[in-house]
Amino acid sequence: MRPSTPHWEIKNEFVKEPALPDVHPNAKSPITRYRRLESSLFILAALVALLGLADSIYLTVHHLTGQDVDCVASTGCETVLGSAYSAVGKIPLAAFGLAGYFASFSLATLAAFGRQWTRSLFFCLVATMLGVTCWLLYLQAFVLHAFCDFCLLSAALTAILFAIGLAIFFIGKKSARG
Repeated sequence: MRPSTPHWEIKNEFVKEPALPDVHPNAKSPITRYRRLESSLFILAALVALLGLADSIYLTVHHLTGQDVDCVASTGCETVLGSAYSAVGKIPLAAFGLAGYFASFSLATLAAFGRQWTRSLFFCLVATMLGVTCWLLYLQAFVLHAFCDFCLLSAALTAILFAIGLAIFFIGKKSARG
């Protein structure tokens, strides 16, 4: 071997290199399709989280300013939002929802741009949000006997986020298997 021969040009004549598969130049591998689908689902989750963020901001502002909330489909908004369950100390529950939706938006956005460490955090956060949502729905149905439109909207958005998280989880399992 000459000293001027670059390292990458050295070939081992005893090792047979595998032939490249004949693939159409525009074809996408299954892994690439799964990653694109995951990114799309994370973008969808970020958009859903923005809707939840708007809902939580609306409820938090109305709670802190003492304004009444106008319900469209039910008459129980003031019953729910004025109950002892609507705040922890002086902090309205909607403010915790605001923090949860902001965190889920941030994690979903980071995951859509390829930050792997955010994926499991996103799923854990959304699962926790779903658990709290189920508890709050129980309180509305069986303790307060009243429902709030904006609380039900938040519950629906949280359920959608959880469904997206489950889809991403199972897509990740499928793409890991190949």
